Amino acid sequence: MSPTVAIVGRPTVGKSTLFNRLTGKRTALVSDMPGLTRDRREGEALLAGNPVRLVDTAGLEETGPDTISARMRHQSEQAIAAADLVLFVIDARAGITPADKSFAEIARRAGTRVILVANKCEGRAGSGGFYEAFELGLGEPVAISAEHGEGMSDLEGEMLTTLQLEPKYVSRRRRRRASEEFAAAEGDEASEEAEGADADAPAPHDDPAHPIRIAIVGRPNAGKSTLVNTILGEERMITGPEPGLTRDSVSSDLDWKGRRVRLFDTAGLRRKARISEVAEKLSASDAMRAIRFAEVVVLLVDATHPFEQQDLVIGNRVIEEGRALIIAVNKWDAVEDKARALKDLRETAEEKFANAAGVTVIPVSALSSRGVDKMMDAVLAAYDVWNRRVSTAALNRWLQEALDRHTPPASSGRRIRIRYVTQPSTRPPTFVAFCSKPGDLPASYVRYLVNSLREAFDLPGTPVRFSLRKGANPYKKD
Repeated sequence: MSPTVAIVGRPTVGKSTLFNRLTGKRTALVSDMPGLTRDRREGEALLAGNPVRLVDTAGLEETGPDTISARMRHQSEQAIAAADLVLFVIDARAGITPADKSFAEIARRAGTRVILVANKCEGRAGSGGFYEAFELGLGEPVAISAEHGEGMSDLEGEMLTTLQLEPKYVSRRRRRRASEEFAAAEGDEASEEAEGADADAPAPHDDPAHPIRIAIVGRPNAGKSTLVNTILGEERMITGPEPGLTRDSVSSDLDWKGRRVRLFDTAGLRRKARISEVAEKLSASDAMRAIRFAEVVVLLVDATHPFEQQDLVIGNRVIEEGRALIIAVNKWDAVEDKARALKDLRETAEEKFANAAGVTVIPVSALSSRGVDKMMDAVLAAYDVWNRRVSTAALNRWLQEALDRHTPPASSGRRIRIRYVTQPSTRPPTFVAFCSKPGDLPASYVRYLVNSLREAFDLPGTPVRFSLRKGANPYKKD
């Protein structure tokens, strides 16, 4: 098992910048604004060929109980206790503060091995703070500049020594493979298979090492972090009555009934007109990125205010991105006439998300765990549908039956002919039909074909991409 390294320190000392530098990806949100990071974010890095798991934490602050900062500090202390190594980061330009001394004592009491990292040491401005760092009693500091990459080789060497790891030679091919695996794990765009890829290529879901990427999205205060904590069985995310607690899109791994799953908790999405703060703009952008690189998206709506305009905007954005969609209705305990409410919700979902007809609506209670098992089973089923491939022979048998039931209309006195259909790709299921006059076929007839296709091959709740091309009859002999 890979060793775990936690990065801790006061706010704005550069923890997230160091996290991004070590992982080689800009996944953690970075800003001069203090307290931007709130939840623990995990990522993978190669340390001289050795895989390690990094944990970026919220800034440690001295604060009273029952505050957001107190919950953030508790999360950071949990990360310290679970780590094999702690990188205690200070701001060399600001020098040592009383808070640094207080939190250095916390790191010592935890009994975890600690490396003192003096960040922002570029130029002369950081020299004073570097020498002050000896006062913390954590040994000689390692001088770095996470932003500019200075001193990183010294830090990595110190990490190898402390973790008792031997440098490994890593071939270019292995480095590339590891990079692709880490990119896929974090939802990197380069890892996404191109639409229209070779139909005979093995689907990623056939690879047991490939985790199913699930994003939990919705409006602020819908209960997304509480739901993620319930699924994980631990207080992994900061929760509370305050809207907008989550800022980063934070991933967590688990096994669900033998399937590897990677959950992404995301920030609540409000209407663009209401987003003004820098932190919220960064969070919204990160949440949209999570939607783009998820495979299944759970839209969490509040049962007391279901399907408000923003819920519909988010759900249709998920469909536009071609992701499998599940709708979970949270706070179901607060609903009185449950049978009538569920019927109304399913009818509304069918009407408002017509491009993902048959989308599953699951009532849940994140606090009491009711309905969570059904929701996760629905997620796995939606993932399988999203990856479904239909044989060309079966498709063309369906096409002939569909054409026999409803003949395509005529154009300029000549009947439009649809000769052949094939499925070039999955994720989502994508179909191409070859037609004599693609531009003249009415949109209503295309909708008929798509709905018939869904029904014939059981494709509920996932976007179906159906396009028309002009082409010669493939059966015609020269």
